[in-house]
Amino acid sequence: MKLHQLQALIASAETGSIRAAARSLDISQAAVTKALRELETAQQLPLFVRTPSGLNFTEYGKVLLTHAKLVLKQLEHAQAELDQLRGKAQGRLCVGVTPWIALTFLPQVVLDFRQRMPDIQLELFESLMAVAQPLLRDGSMDFAIGQLHPAQATPEFACETLLDYQTSVLVRQGHPRQNAQSIHELLDQNWTLNYAPDGRDALMQELFGKHSAHIDSNRIVRAHSLAILQMMVERADMCTWGPTIMSTAPPFLGRIVALKLSEAFEPRQLSIVTRRNGSLSNAALCFTDCLLQVIRRHARSAKREDRELFETLRLLV
Repeated sequence: MKLHQLQALIASAETGSIRAAARSLDISQAAVTKALRELETAQQLPLFVRTPSGLNFTEYGKVLLTHAKLVLKQLEHAQAELDQLRGKAQGRLCVGVTPWIALTFLPQVVLDFRQRMPDIQLELFESLMAVAQPLLRDGSMDFAIGQLHPAQATPEFACETLLDYQTSVLVRQGHPRQNAQSIHELLDQNWTLNYAPDGRDALMQELFGKHSAHIDSNRIVRAHSLAILQMMVERADMCTWGPTIMSTAPPFLGRIVALKLSEAFEPRQLSIVTRRNGSLSNAALCFTDCLLQVIRRHARSAKREDRELFETLRLLV
């Protein structure tokens, strides 16, 4: 496999057609077609099929596409590190950030990082793990700051744990069941939850099963963003479950309430999540160092708002 063939494969997938791929690569359609044909011939496998609406990738093509993206991402890392050695710290860094970190520590982390590496193009994703996992898998995201449930900790991901945090059932201020004392009092309510595709069963067990509570699955709306989850909680009176800190972090302070239920939930761990056996660029290492420094400063702070933050957090590094 040659680099230009992998570039043609990725461009075809991202644009949806050979014509658009040729435009994005600034080469002829014939050159893209030839590169893709050479790939199929070398592998002796069908990688895609042409349809009236564009290209559809076969399972073989999807597997090769994932690895092709990883190859190009590692080459970007190599170029960025060579540029840094030459005194030109350029490149791009893509980071997924779990929402409660975005609402608390992230602004100062970004300011510190920009000061240390002003020439790095920084791209941030709201990193609910359902969003982050496929991006980590294909190399589009360098790393994620989030929580990977043990059931999802497959050999393809590695975690460096930073802290653990308490979790609670959350409802809007003034919800009819705001004074509920047990999860069993909430089983007739509608819920909105976020989970990765392979994390649903573990979450259902943690939230309901281990407490001998059974809920109709039709009562659960899966939310793929914090904004949707927030609207379902505040406007549709749904219950949710997540970090207790969400009830005290802006913009939720005074709007979201953490219920004091008799059932206890296991603390979750916040980690740096990466592809196993992948190497982080110098820019990524700098960003994680900035994150650790900011968290440690807040942990040592005597300010009331910082003390309240760390009532539900425990620093592990």
